[in-house]
Amino acid sequence: MGQIVSDVTEILDYKDNKKHAKTQRKEILAQMAAEDAEKTNLVKKVLASQRAKYGASGMSNSGMTEGAVLKRIKSETVAPYEKKRRENLQKLKQARAKKPNLLKSLLSRFDSLVG
Repeated sequence: MGQIVSDVTEILDYKDNKKHAKTQRKEILAQMAAEDAEKTNLVKKVLASQRAKYGASGMSNSGMTEGAVLKRIKSETVAPYEKKRRENLQKLKQARAKKPNLLKSLLSRFDSLVG
């Protein structure tokens, strides 16, 4: 009888762990979305200030492409966000509930149950 209680407890704990893991994943994904929006806004601000700086100094964009400037600005501003993104992806991988295997548990005790 004690083993049945143990198995039921294991299943209920799994359900709780599964809910907790789902909540964790939602929080991490929301954090990643917020960081991505923050990164995009930062790139836009830096690009706008760069354009204003070039315009104020009398430079035209005939010698440079917007794509090259944007690529440089993105590479300068994205580095810290990439580290956070990798950390969050690692957290997502770890936010999982271990599913109980009752058949394996039963087979491991089969001799004592039958004998």
